[in-house]
Amino acid sequence: MSYLIGVDCGTSGTKTVLFDQTGAVIASNTIEYPMYQPKNGYAEQDPTDWANAMINTIKAVMSQSGVDKHDVKGIGISGQMHGLVMLDKNGEPLRRSIIWCDQRTAAQVDKMNDILGREKLIKITANPALTGWTAAKILWVRDNEPEIYEKCCHILLPKDYLRYVLTGEFATEVSDASGMQLLDVPNRCWSDEVCSALGIDKSLLAKVYESCEVTGTVSAKMAEITGLAEGTIVVGGAGDNAAAAVGTGVVEDGKAFTTIGTSGVVFAHTSSISIDPKGRVHTCCAAVPGSWHVMGVTQGAGLSLKWFRDNFCASEKETARYMGVDEYYLMDKEAATVEVGSNRLLYLPYLMGERTPHLDPDARGVFFGLSAMHTKKEMLRAVLEGVSYSLRDCVEVFREMDIKVSDMMACGGGGTSALWRSMLADLYCCPVKTVTSKQGPALGVALLAAVGAGIYSSVPEACNAVIKTDKIQQPNEENIAEYEKYYQLYREIYPALKDSFAKLAVM
Repeated sequence: MSYLIGVDCGTSGTKTVLFDQTGAVIASNTIEYPMYQPKNGYAEQDPTDWANAMINTIKAVMSQSGVDKHDVKGIGISGQMHGLVMLDKNGEPLRRSIIWCDQRTAAQVDKMNDILGREKLIKITANPALTGWTAAKILWVRDNEPEIYEKCCHILLPKDYLRYVLTGEFATEVSDASGMQLLDVPNRCWSDEVCSALGIDKSLLAKVYESCEVTGTVSAKMAEITGLAEGTIVVGGAGDNAAAAVGTGVVEDGKAFTTIGTSGVVFAHTSSISIDPKGRVHTCCAAVPGSWHVMGVTQGAGLSLKWFRDNFCASEKETARYMGVDEYYLMDKEAATVEVGSNRLLYLPYLMGERTPHLDPDARGVFFGLSAMHTKKEMLRAVLEGVSYSLRDCVEVFREMDIKVSDMMACGGGGTSALWRSMLADLYCCPVKTVTSKQGPALGVALLAAVGAGIYSSVPEACNAVIKTDKIQQPNEENIAEYEKYYQLYREIYPALKDSFAKLAVM
């Protein structure tokens, strides 16, 4: 039997999973680490924390499993995107990494737009300039820490730093590099025009590979420390969402997934490059060679339900503790007693502003149509429906871009709710499924390693062999028409309130 390792470098911790070639979990280990916020809006992590977590989780799964190190045929690494890792001439980190959720770079984003223009940036990098993405962070260090910038010899993303630790190679791959705002996304290579215009020396950037290509092998030093065999291949891997797509089988046209975590993500695969000129959704290279993905993001998805739970569902929390069940299970049961439309109550889930489709940081949450007849259960159902409408907004942008979705996977905490999946199936007008494996990104990069090792000939072949469907929620024809009426009204509310949101923001 052949075995594969998937390493997932997240914001809260790094998880390493050892799989056999059928996708079965043999061993798993996670190590957490801190995030530093030295100022309001700042977010940093120490790359050595990631490295230590990777090394020790690999050691743990190898020792737990008893698997012969020579039977481990490949390693894939997934990671949080957009983080900036700057190394000196000796390959040592020069500063803590500025990570994806850091928001210090507004002035640098303005500078990028002034130098290149929003339209050109979207045309080349497939996305508008964004504060969380890597290019603006590079400019911030150059503007504010010039002594560090002068010493910088290598710029890597978080997972690519882990690759360097394992192999000694400076490499990246197309899916994660797409989130740096320096990649020519249509042509899958660094953009000479963007790098030149921003004054970023392209020699600082790592070599770009496809996600399933071999980028290096485990060094003798790391083999001795981790218990791996020297020479074990390490493939390109993928950014977290691209890796999750492989781990859920979203690797062919028509396939997509919805993740309902704190935020909500709708992610669709496409074999043809498609860029939204308005910048409402992100387009990046997919982990499947020669393919791309589009991704819409709603800010307040699971956050809206958590907010409602924390402020209005004390009795459900207490009852859940008494019954030994999850409070969200009881909240689902309550919401299910209410008809579609929540008795003419709608909710806008803009607690943290919105990204898709409105790109408006000033937008805020709204209950629309609230009357004396409404009770907590109608408000609860309205929250679930409002988040579902916001996710449908993402799919509507995809349709404008001629990207069809006929097969949807549901992931994240919200994906475990049968009621929420039924709402999505009715609003998307397609089946909504779950997969048996819950390993997501770790499984996705392990499958990329399986392709790199020659166990499977392509990423779709690997997914077809390993990914299994668990539950299938079919759309309900009666509900589709009813939801459509409320969704169309939902779409009218934000434009009517947009100017009022802006006024509120400056009061």
